[in-house]
Amino acid sequence: MLGERRIRELADRILAGSPADETEVVLLAGESALTRYANSAIHQNVAQQDAEVRIRACVGQRVGVATTNDLSATALASACTRAAEMARLSPPLPHFPGLPQPTRLRPLVAFSEATAGCSPERRAEGIATICRLAAAKGLTAAGAFSTETIEIAVANSHGLFAYFPTTRAELTVVMMADDGSGYASALALDVEAIDPEALAEEAAGRALLGRAPRDLAPGVYPVVLETYAVDDFLHMFTQTAFGAVAFQEGRSFMAGRLGQPVMDPRISIWDDGWDTAGLPLPFDFEGVPKGRVDLIERGRARGVVWDRYTSAREPRAEGAHALPYSTGHALPAPNLSGPLPLNLFFGAGEASREELIAGLDKGLLVTRFHYTRPVHPAQVVITGMTRDGTFWVEKGEIAYPVKNLRFTQSYLQALNQVEAIGRETRLHRGFVSDFGVDRVPALRLSGFHFTGATEF
Repeated sequence: MLGERRIRELADRILAGSPADETEVVLLAGESALTRYANSAIHQNVAQQDAEVRIRACVGQRVGVATTNDLSATALASACTRAAEMARLSPPLPHFPGLPQPTRLRPLVAFSEATAGCSPERRAEGIATICRLAAAKGLTAAGAFSTETIEIAVANSHGLFAYFPTTRAELTVVMMADDGSGYASALALDVEAIDPEALAEEAAGRALLGRAPRDLAPGVYPVVLETYAVDDFLHMFTQTAFGAVAFQEGRSFMAGRLGQPVMDPRISIWDDGWDTAGLPLPFDFEGVPKGRVDLIERGRARGVVWDRYTSAREPRAEGAHALPYSTGHALPAPNLSGPLPLNLFFGAGEASREELIAGLDKGLLVTRFHYTRPVHPAQVVITGMTRDGTFWVEKGEIAYPVKNLRFTQSYLQALNQVEAIGRETRLHRGFVSDFGVDRVPALRLSGFHFTGATEF
């Protein structure tokens, strides 16, 4: 780790030498390690240390950005000069509000020494547990075990400085039989919170149940979606609906519908970078503190996430406050997506997993979705496939596995067909995979539109 003191020194050096009117420094540093395994054996172990400095120079309302991972004084000075030169050559941004003033951040600790110090041997031990269990059950195992230490810092020429170190660990498990597969994964701040044996049992159970899958005709079926599948709902809502750019351009289903019911009244979805039930990130990439943003509250559209630029170009009523507003969701400049939520929560319900399945008279239990893509973003119509465990349920019990199915379904419509929401939630990687994280429950829906079948 570079540490707060050295990062502050680097930022101060860049800011002191900048020829621009305003300058921002975003530093992302970290150590990441990854152990991959396939055919029940480790085949790759890699580790990386890197630090990226992103300099945003503002000359009036003209903005330029330059990046480097060379922390030498010469390289940083060169990047700073390039950013200022690009700003002078860029067209002005009429609504650019300038860089933010300093804001006091309350303390937040979200760092695991166990994750930061996790060795290749520690990851290998977890994988060995998985592979032994796979062998005992006549399966083969594949997946990856990763650990990361991340430092995020933002500084600007107005005296703003924000620094946050954090960690994350993730383990994925795929178990494969000759004609079936099962999946499980876990994401946590603390590597000690990840249980390789439990994940192996979960994935193996699906793989064993998934042998000899049967054909199922396309159609509309009631479904129970495991948390892995539900997480894709949040990915697609993030991509198409919950950011200010899609909202302002009328591409979001939220546009023109704030305060109106858009989903089942039992559904609430919000973003909160301070909630330690997720993987916290207390400020955005402009150094603006994050606040809780209620996106969907009891089924009603409540709001989207903002950064200073999208807020500044939002039309205001006469006499309204003129200063730009931000919910603390700016992404590193430059980006075309605008602000996006990174710390999403889907409110839990009251049903156990067993109760969700027991409520299906005839329908499908779906583990996860694969290769999903938007078809009609404004209605969040998505196409994709099921994967790693799709089962036919009759009278509340799993009857047999079915071959994977293709679906084309409006996720928005699906969340108006909720029958029950799971009380247990799990943490999964978000749409913005480097930083995003989602906590979601399982769901039972009265209908889901499957449009095709596969050969496996």
